[in-house]
Amino acid sequence: MTGGSRNWRHWLAFAALSATYYAHAGMFGSYLPLWLQSIGFSVLSIGWLTALQSVTRVFAPYLWGLLSDRSGNRVKWLRWCASSALMWSVGLFWARGAGGVSLLLLLLFSHTSGMMSMNEAAMAHLVSEGGQFDAKRYGRIRLCGSVGFMVSVFLAGAWFQGQGMATFPLWAIASLALLTLAAWCLPTLLEHATPSRAPTENSAKISHEALTGVSVSSVLRQPQVQWFLVALFFHVLAHMGLYVFFSLYLDALGYSKTQIGILWAVAVVVEIAWFFTQGRWLPRFSLTGWLMLASVVAFFRMGFTALAGTSLWMMLLLQCLHGITFAAHHTACVALISHYFPGALRGRGQAIYTLVGYGLTGVVGGTLGGVLVSAFGLASVYWACSVSALMGWYGAWRLWRLVHAPAAQLASESMANQ
Repeated sequence: MTGGSRNWRHWLAFAALSATYYAHAGMFGSYLPLWLQSIGFSVLSIGWLTALQSVTRVFAPYLWGLLSDRSGNRVKWLRWCASSALMWSVGLFWARGAGGVSLLLLLLFSHTSGMMSMNEAAMAHLVSEGGQFDAKRYGRIRLCGSVGFMVSVFLAGAWFQGQGMATFPLWAIASLALLTLAAWCLPTLLEHATPSRAPTENSAKISHEALTGVSVSSVLRQPQVQWFLVALFFHVLAHMGLYVFFSLYLDALGYSKTQIGILWAVAVVVEIAWFFTQGRWLPRFSLTGWLMLASVVAFFRMGFTALAGTSLWMMLLLQCLHGITFAAHHTACVALISHYFPGALRGRGQAIYTLVGYGLTGVVGGTLGGVLVSAFGLASVYWACSVSALMGWYGAWRLWRLVHAPAAQLASESMANQ
């Protein structure tokens, strides 16, 4: 992708892809547990089946990221993944047994989970000028994904409330058809594997070798990258109680399908507001500072979800915190990943972000969450998530110290010498 090719048509095309991708992800992720429940699966089985998406995120994003990095043609692989997922989704009409549903979801998720990292890598490149990540531009495209998520969750919730969960496969096929159409409407743009210049924002700094160079392993050996991945893992793990069990939790507390859809939609409205205005707020703290703040807010969000789940007004208030715990955290992470893994490493860097943040966390959260629910009930998951958020804060704090302590030490030494 060259600077001259970044016209409004390209922005619109990627906005449409983002909107349709997250529309599908929102509908599928929010109501898959309820559909599985409607066809007779236990809570423990639902935890495992929904965790299959996270299992695929352990290997699929890196595979697709490697292919797209080597070819420089992410659009080609985005089209392949969307078309293949649409084909596999047709099988939802007939799959019922544990083996058949598991295989079908594994095949479907192996393609859709790879799209997220390729799309994020393409957008990060599109919004970067001279190696500088533009959070404002990124937010304007990414908010289209949030709009798609909100609309699909709200409409599907209202539909399922009146018609039941039997039509879930039809919604899955329709959402993937729109995603496939958007993927085939993307311009065929090639991204040359050129190194990026380090950003000047007061975020994490990394060695010149990693910026010009070369292997993923050399970047992963950086202490700052390691602590970033620790913070990422535990922070997103804290959200698995929402991604996997939230709809079941609300349903068990007596909320209607429409109310469940509204609660999901409220979170996304706040998320959209954040993405639209984040260019104003992000410069107020360093990226590592935003990671710390997001984890502190997540600690309180998860704890009060366990304490006050029966209060609709409290749940609405807690969903408003999604702008910090997800949207601000996500943008900070994408900016840091784009910084740590520039140029020819961009696709694999985003794949590692997906693997650690949404692959391993989903496997651990879905599996252990199912065990917790079976033993102690659904509320116990959110207490565990609150603890995980604290661990995420610790990882972010260690990263913050690595980034800012050397600068503070130099300033102190300079004052001492004067």
